[in-house]
Amino acid sequence: MEALVSLDRSRPGLGEQLTAALRAAIAEGRLAPGSRLPSSRELAADLRVSRGVVVAAYEQLAAEGRLLTRRGSGTTVAAAPPPRTRTRTTTPPPSGSGERGELRPGVPDLAAFPRAAWRRAYERALDAAVPADFGYGDPAGAPRLRHVLADYLGRVRAARLTADDLVVTTGAAQAFALVARHLRDTGADRIGVEEPGSPGIRAHLESQGLRLVPVPVDADGLDTGTLGDLPAVLVTPAHQYPTGVVLAPHRRAALIAWARATGALIVEDDYDAEFRYDRDPVGCLQGLAPDAVAHLGSASKALAPALRLGWLAVPPERRGSVRAAKAAADHSGPTLEQLAFADLLATGGYDRHLRQARRAYRRRRDALVEALRRHVPRARVHGVAAGLHLVVELPPGTDDAEVAARARAAGLDPMPLSATRLRPGGGPPGLVLGYAGQTPDRIAEGVRLLGTIV
Repeated sequence: MEALVSLDRSRPGLGEQLTAALRAAIAEGRLAPGSRLPSSRELAADLRVSRGVVVAAYEQLAAEGRLLTRRGSGTTVAAAPPPRTRTRTTTPPPSGSGERGELRPGVPDLAAFPRAAWRRAYERALDAAVPADFGYGDPAGAPRLRHVLADYLGRVRAARLTADDLVVTTGAAQAFALVARHLRDTGADRIGVEEPGSPGIRAHLESQGLRLVPVPVDADGLDTGTLGDLPAVLVTPAHQYPTGVVLAPHRRAALIAWARATGALIVEDDYDAEFRYDRDPVGCLQGLAPDAVAHLGSASKALAPALRLGWLAVPPERRGSVRAAKAAADHSGPTLEQLAFADLLATGGYDRHLRQARRAYRRRRDALVEALRRHVPRARVHGVAAGLHLVVELPPGTDDAEVAARARAAGLDPMPLSATRLRPGGGPPGLVLGYAGQTPDRIAEGVRLLGTIV
């Protein structure tokens, strides 16, 4: 096997290298159909890597149909391996962008979706399902998922909630829509949004009939002194989008005091809090004030957007309105997927996947920072301690929208920092760069090309 696998230990991503080498050996016939591979323990010892690296490579290739793994029979090459395809998987690029779409923020590594673990979870959920599970379920979501999810959020995010507080949604998008409908039903037509903030979420809230009021963000997060009489405000306290700052403790206290004094609703978007690298975990805002905070999250960044699994917890007095809106929206969600996700959470598969993803994303984050240092030396980098993206502040006078347009023409897809602001000219030029979906080598090449454009 050492002759078939060549690992470059001078660069990160040994697991990706091993997977690629075995995939190529199978596609080129150097590992013939029916060939038996060493056990994961034996190959790890031969290659001097951790067993987890080999297990992950075997699971990925088994999910692709290239390997067969049977209990008691070991791992063999599939009898009819699929034709060789591109190994890098990304989401379809938006209109006008190049095919590569690299450096796009907001996209996890879709190729790393834990197919084998999800298949096992889905099969267990299907085997355990009772006939009633195949009917119209509880509009708030499968009770088992809500119980397991409440335990998980309490353990990992320090949330204070029960299964009755949760509504399972089709992604964060539906959670935002339910909050917007609730606000409108209570006579509110405005919501404060962070400046800068997510253009996609802003557009979604506007489409739901809300007027957006920009609230400044500084090094301590949302400026709570400017909230005034707003009926609601949207915040990303654990990892502000896009700057990456954490809402400071004194700002958290001031925000909660404001909400309780005015009766306003704090909408907490906990969009990628599981991914942190250089700082301690930060508990969610809901755990401090369950009476004032609507907490929402999803599995889109941790697993994949295609699952359309999200959740929303609102203060008790708002629960009836939100549940009624959910029932009117779709009767109930995809119960089988919810039960599979519950199994993945309960058996530890979700935690294991997150640990692997954190290691991979940290290596890619480091590769991006190093490439920026080499190829865009005048840029200032912010928000590197957590998440799946960082912000590159460009030299004054740079037209970040023009840079982003030229980058898209070259096959890259950064977001101009100016697009995250409601007020034009409200801050320095810059780019929001994602790093989760590419290998370190592709990141370095993309930044080299970006440097020439800048």
